[in-house]
This record gives sequence, structure tokens and C-alpha cells, in this order.
Amino acid sequence: MRMHNPPHPGEFIREVYLEPLRVSYRTVAANLKVSPSTFSRLINGQSNISPEMALRLSKTLGRSPESWLAMQNNYDLWQARKKFNLDAVEKLAVAT
Repeated sequence: MRMHNPPHPGEFIREVYLEPLRVSYRTVAANLKVSPSTFSRLINGQSNISPEMALRLSKTLGRSPESWLAMQNNYDLWQARKKFNLDAVEKLAVAT
């Protein structure tokens, strides 16, 4: 089942962790051991979750690293579907 317009993982982090817990992005960045600017780019949707960041987020915020990467993948795939036209792409015909 396709997800409808999934949020960028940074938006999810902001809405589920930062705002409700009233914790600053600088505090989370310090716990993640990344620069505040690196984490700011993530929560503002300007950068993506790498496998390394998924491991860091898993330890700091919870959830599995796989769930963080899946969230990023769902977002990326949704964006690609909106932009990429598959009309000229053909299915491989295999003799049976």
C-alpha cells in the first residue's frame, strides 16, 4: 500500500520529538554528536537521513535504524513519483 504524501523525516522529528518535548535542535544535535547546522538541515528538509545518521537517531531518539531509513526512502520515492514520467519506460518482454 502506498503512503500518501509522507513527511520528510526532519518534519517528523520536529513534530514528534522537538516540539512536544520542548527540546531544542541544538540539544538533540549535541546528543547525536553532530553539528547544530547538520541537524538543522535535516529537520528543515534540506538533507536526508544517511545510514550513519539513522544509527545516531536510533540511539538518541529511539525507533530502529531501519525505520528511519524506511521513512527517508518512502519520502524519496514519493518525491520521485511526482517528478518522473514512466511513459517512455518499457517492460522487459521475456520469452516463456
